[in-house]
Amino acid sequence: MNRPQSIERMIEIIKRMPGIGPKMAERLSYHILKMSENEVSRLVDSILKARQTMKSCSICYNLSEHDPCPVCSDSARDRNIVCVVETPQDLIAVSKVKDYKGLYFVLGGALSPLDAIGPDDIRIDNLIKRLKSDSISEVIIATDADSKGEMTAVYLAEIIKKLGIKVTRLGYGLPVGGDIEYADEVTISRAIAGRKEM
Repeated sequence: MNRPQSIERMIEIIKRMPGIGPKMAERLSYHILKMSENEVSRLVDSILKARQTMKSCSICYNLSEHDPCPVCSDSARDRNIVCVVETPQDLIAVSKVKDYKGLYFVLGGALSPLDAIGPDDIRIDNLIKRLKSDSISEVIIATDADSKGEMTAVYLAEIIKKLGIKVTRLGYGLPVGGDIEYADEVTISRAIAGRKEM
């Protein structure tokens, strides 16, 4: 027996989300249908509110309800260090580590020639402009430990070193091929403590 079209549409939309396959999309769709009208309304409202209120910080490009974001606005943070991450999720993961008190910059991805993502497709130019205008003494490159993240780290290190700024990379603790957003606080803390100059 075929499913109703409205359920098929819901499954197709949910299936487009990262990490959600056809079976999970089907389970989530049927779960939503079992939810009360009030719960569904709250879910829809929370999605719409997030879409309407979230914006990119004009300094670090993190998602925030305010511009500049709370991190960039915090005068207690060390303004001489910038941690460069690929995504807002990576920034959240690193920010859970209490040892790091510096600022951030979200690249918006990583270099990937196979996917036709080059330097102009992520925020490398914005990062360089920021580094030239602010008094930054160290850049921590916290891209993922996969081939794209490594390629991006090497590319950034070459450019940033020419500006006379110290470049470090997250050290031990992050597995090769792993994503920062899925690492626990202890692992990220060790990686920050063990960063090395590039």
